[in-house]
Amino acid sequence: MDKFLYIAMTGAKQGMNELAVRANNLANANTDGFKSEMAQARSMQAFGEGMPSRVFSMIESPSANFKNGPIQTTGRELDVAVKGDGWLAVQAADGSEAYTRAGSLKFDSTGLLVNSSNRAVMGDAGPIVLPLPIDKVHISSDGIISVRPQGATADVIEEVARIKLVNPGNSEMMRGEDGLFRLKSGEVAAKDPSVHVESGAVEGSNVNAVHEMVEMINIQRQYEMQVKMMKNAEEIDQASSSLLRVS
Repeated sequence: MDKFLYIAMTGAKQGMNELAVRANNLANANTDGFKSEMAQARSMQAFGEGMPSRVFSMIESPSANFKNGPIQTTGRELDVAVKGDGWLAVQAADGSEAYTRAGSLKFDSTGLLVNSSNRAVMGDAGPIVLPLPIDKVHISSDGIISVRPQGATADVIEEVARIKLVNPGNSEMMRGEDGLFRLKSGEVAAKDPSVHVESGAVEGSNVNAVHEMVEMINIQRQYEMQVKMMKNAEEIDQASSSLLRVS
């Protein structure tokens, strides 16, 4: 009886964990460059005293869905979308280098170039700082940033930095708790000159909102089924206790 109840209980618990994954995907359906999180369930043996005859359910997130999101034209000179495979290098909160596909960029009062999450964009020599004041910024397909100083004529263009673009392979990437991606090995990815960007555009989220909503409905139904199994286990246990009292 305890095995019956344990399987149902862990199934309900892990169903709630998967529901949280789906809800997070749905919440980021409009987040630039977001890669949906995958979830899978499998049975695990419970080790303890005696033979591991009990099993329990476990939800895992083995990877992210690395399918590219739709390219959305914005016309902003600081928006960039990575073409095909590849990543933009940014600085994480702890100062380490991480990677993202979110390319809606801006610069603060000091000229520091950051993305929509206020992560400093990395160049060949560290975080990129634009020389203020400037009238115009242009980002070429290879990530080179050129500016026109304030008051300069239209033909005066200065190359100031180059965005670090990398492509270590999606199989080598893993998502951190901050939503940024890093190499599984913990190393820093080398820049890749074959990665190009499209200026004046951003990559949208690759979340399929309809699919996520359908999956959430299925998970809720599975949760109700698990709870019903737990109730059945309780009723069977009560019936067994009644038989023992009669005997």
